[in-house]
Amino acid sequence: MNLGFMFLPTYRAWVLVAALAMCLFTWFMIERTRLGAYLRAGTENSQLMQAFGVNVPLLITLTYGFGVGLAAFAGVLAAPLYPVSPTMGSSLLIVVFAVVVIGGMGSILGAIITGLSMGIIEGLTKVYYPEASNTVIFLVMILVLMLRPAGLFGKEA
Repeated sequence: MNLGFMFLPTYRAWVLVAALAMCLFTWFMIERTRLGAYLRAGTENSQLMQAFGVNVPLLITLTYGFGVGLAAFAGVLAAPLYPVSPTMGSSLLIVVFAVVVIGGMGSILGAIITGLSMGIIEGLTKVYYPEASNTVIFLVMILVLMLRPAGLFGKEA
């Protein structure tokens, strides 16, 4: 049985490495740096952070800018693999939402691990039962939300 690991095209392998590196860099910046601590504190209590002299609107603007940069990075990586159009990411948007919900809102590492595992699960489902490949992620999402409403890596409120 060939799962495709030995015949992974070179560009797709580089995309995987670049995406993992960017995910780990983002996680490191948010979880392990002073800027990430300011960002997390600013989302929890922006008035207190402003009282300490942190420019929270600028911090939020920079965060949105970084998010746009991540989206552009993903578009550049995906352009050789998929046809480029204004709606090229719309088919993935619902799946990405499901991955974030399964991983846990606010957990970057949870989103990374869940995204990789859901990709493997969806790929294996396409091999063995192609008709269910689009619904398997949502079935997993329903099961996870029934057992852990905050997601696999999310914190209970």
